[in-house]
Amino acid sequence: MYNLAIIGGGPAGYTAAAEASKAGMSVLLFEKDTLGGTCLNIGCIPTKTLLYSAKQYYNACNAQKYGVSAENVSFDYLKMQQRKQKVVRKLIAGIKQQLQQCAIVQAEAVVKSWSETQITIEAAGEQYEAEKLLICTGSRNFVPPIDGIKDNPFVWDSTDALNAKELPQSIVIVGGGVIGMEFATLYHELGVEVTVVEAMPRILPNLDEDCVNLLVEKYTKQGIKIFVDTKVLSLDGNRVATSAGELSADRVLVCVGRRANLSGLEALEGLEIQRGTVKVNEFMQTSLSNVFAAGDVTGCMMLAHVASRQAEVAVGRMLKRIPLQRIAYNAIPSVVYTNPEIASVGLTERDLTSADCVLPIDCEVHQLPMAYSGRFVAENEGENGLCKVIIDKKNKTVLGVHCIGNPASEFIAAASFAVRMGYTVHEFKQVVFPHPTVSEILRETIDK
Repeated sequence: MYNLAIIGGGPAGYTAAAEASKAGMSVLLFEKDTLGGTCLNIGCIPTKTLLYSAKQYYNACNAQKYGVSAENVSFDYLKMQQRKQKVVRKLIAGIKQQLQQCAIVQAEAVVKSWSETQITIEAAGEQYEAEKLLICTGSRNFVPPIDGIKDNPFVWDSTDALNAKELPQSIVIVGGGVIGMEFATLYHELGVEVTVVEAMPRILPNLDEDCVNLLVEKYTKQGIKIFVDTKVLSLDGNRVATSAGELSADRVLVCVGRRANLSGLEALEGLEIQRGTVKVNEFMQTSLSNVFAAGDVTGCMMLAHVASRQAEVAVGRMLKRIPLQRIAYNAIPSVVYTNPEIASVGLTERDLTSADCVLPIDCEVHQLPMAYSGRFVAENEGENGLCKVIIDKKNKTVLGVHCIGNPASEFIAAASFAVRMGYTVHEFKQVVFPHPTVSEILRETIDK
């Protein structure tokens, strides 16, 4: 019998397996597809690899802004795809290296029985026993109930788009969330005609409104068509009927969210499911004492770095580590890899000031164009960007930071640290940032 069985080899699963085996637990990891999960195989890493290739091409085409001439610039999308697969293979090999002390079963796992002392799991016709179970079954693309969407050869989901060997000449993207806008960036920079349809009043609805408005302004000027407050009514082949009229394109990419994978868990009687996800406490423990869950299946925040942290907390609880770890969800950074990037952490202005806000706090907002950073001006010709810091007016603590401008993704962690530790304005101003770096904009904005 194993000390711990883990179902799912994504960021939550492989992080937990490595952490638990390092602590001396005997670990059995089930993965029905490929180690790395959605993030590594059909999510974060493939999209960022392709986006980087697209950015290289886009920058070469616009190099004259920096005094550089580049003639007859071209790209080979098939070679971009081949490089993407090379990157994925390299990272999968790295994960396998971390899991040398774990037993790995490459097959779909189904829980057959549960008791407070033993869990039985079946995979590939074999049965395995473990004292504890960690559910890391992840999530899948959600297919909305729209007439004409199922079995439509013109419709892609994100996995189809990532695996396509050729680019369409035009594409309608249904969904203006993070996934949709990253694909919009990729396709636009490679010369595809892009239209985005979003049912909400604005794209990226959970992010800072000023940052999103700057992105919309730039993308609209560049020719990306963005329809908000617009519902997709039906599809007929490559024709999309919307509340704003009919659209058509070579392909229709549907990116309207993800749903937790709960298949194979039916034998866990008493496992509490809430809104289609596994309910957990602050230590990632489910309603069953020896069953834990981490990652997308919990529905907390569907981000790979959140999944990894949840896995660490779950294993810490199993090992009864003192002090007990908790996750500071208020300090989780997020990045949208558009061009320019949007990076944020903590509360937004709307969270604290809207009529329906659940946490009314008297706050002050400090903001500056990113162009106040010399490094930003040197590397982002014609861009202004924005850095916004939300501060508790009474306690002077940093509650949130929101930036648009490259490379915001590379310094948002510094802001996350400030939010996590409850830094005051006075404390943050004592932090020394290297010069010249774009990260200096954080201190400049705080000091405003």
